[in-house]
Amino acid sequence: MNTPDTDTVPAGPVPASEEAQREVVDLCAELIRFDTSNPISNERACADWVVARLAEVGIGSELIESAPGRASVIARIEGADRERGALMVHGHLDVVPADASEWQVPPFSGEIRDGYLWGRGAIDMKDTVAVMLATARHFARTGTRPSRDLVLAFLADEEAGGKFGGHWLVEHRPELFEGVTEAIGEGGGFSFAIDDTRRLYPIENAQRGMAWMELTATGRAGHGSSPNDENAVTDLAESLTRIGRQTFPIRLIEPVRALLVEAARLYGVEFDEDDIEGTLARLGPVSEFMQVVLRNSANPTMFQAGYQTNVIPGRATARVDGRFLPGHEQELIDTIDSLLLPSVSREWVNHDLAMETTFDGPLVDAMCDAVRAEDPDGHPVPYCNPGGTDAKAFTHLGIRCFGFKGLKLPHDLNYGRLFHGVDERVPLEGLRFGVRVMTRLWQSA
Repeated sequence: MNTPDTDTVPAGPVPASEEAQREVVDLCAELIRFDTSNPISNERACADWVVARLAEVGIGSELIESAPGRASVIARIEGADRERGALMVHGHLDVVPADASEWQVPPFSGEIRDGYLWGRGAIDMKDTVAVMLATARHFARTGTRPSRDLVLAFLADEEAGGKFGGHWLVEHRPELFEGVTEAIGEGGGFSFAIDDTRRLYPIENAQRGMAWMELTATGRAGHGSSPNDENAVTDLAESLTRIGRQTFPIRLIEPVRALLVEAARLYGVEFDEDDIEGTLARLGPVSEFMQVVLRNSANPTMFQAGYQTNVIPGRATARVDGRFLPGHEQELIDTIDSLLLPSVSREWVNHDLAMETTFDGPLVDAMCDAVRAEDPDGHPVPYCNPGGTDAKAFTHLGIRCFGFKGLKLPHDLNYGRLFHGVDERVPLEGLRFGVRVMTRLWQSA
């Protein structure tokens, strides 16, 4: 992969240009217009477009297909200090499907309305991909070098777990990430309003683990009109009811504790570690935001059984979405097993690690400084992502992973509800803010 000519490097930090801040909106709109719905479509056409946008400014890249149409793009930009470990910035090209009949605008139109760019992927995560491209193109045009080698990864298949994207590349092409010691991707770095002037910026340094499982109940098949005390449907339904009504105990891991302590300080509330629920109740919207990362969770999501009303099937299956906090995987497994009836067995569908790293070091300092430079009323804090991202794949290579996108949001926008939701949209100023933050970060991280 080639790198742009950086023989002439301007002295001092180079701010984000007006051109880059204008361009990021157009780039994001174009990205949205590629229907990369997973699993309905694929990423190839979008990946070809990314390669072309990088090539326009002299940045070479490699397009890799893990399967027909399932395409990722990797580029490497030479940094000022080549002795340091490289920093990877990654984003995914695929999106979840959208039902156009439910939207105010066509979901793949990239329409601008009321100060927002609308469309599927606007916040998950073609906004960040556009910021990556706009910033890289700005660096190439101005001859700006990042502080260290930079690997840009535009990935396939994140929405389905990365089998054809991040995980595939780690397994089959690990040399692409040679020398990478740290990475930033989705899952954090967005603003969360405390009041009309102050904002938290949760920076992900932990993720819950994934424990998707299939449950199978085995019973005695028979006629629907006859009594049957070995009914697979009944046994599975009872097991699922137990799981769905299970409340796991609070486990206060350090990133969650640190965020709550800072939120309590900003709200002027005493942080009581012996009464976490009581503390949360006094933290306004932070309470809803943080409930999901206080404990493990398990939710039944699918059920399949039978083929005719008057036939009791001998077998029934269901799926459960389990998630566990770092250090608490065994608690989840033991609890689930204790809730299953003897006729019900369990096997993994998707089982992946939880991750956590400390909230310190030069990269963390650089992320916090970049936010504060562009938003003096911003308060960066550590954060545990309740779900999972491509960071799980890169953790297997020993890469220290964070979630950081640099996105300032209006106070009245419910960001969390837009993920995979109807009328997904991103504020135009949020995109421009992201370019300014990322330009600072790449020069200082």
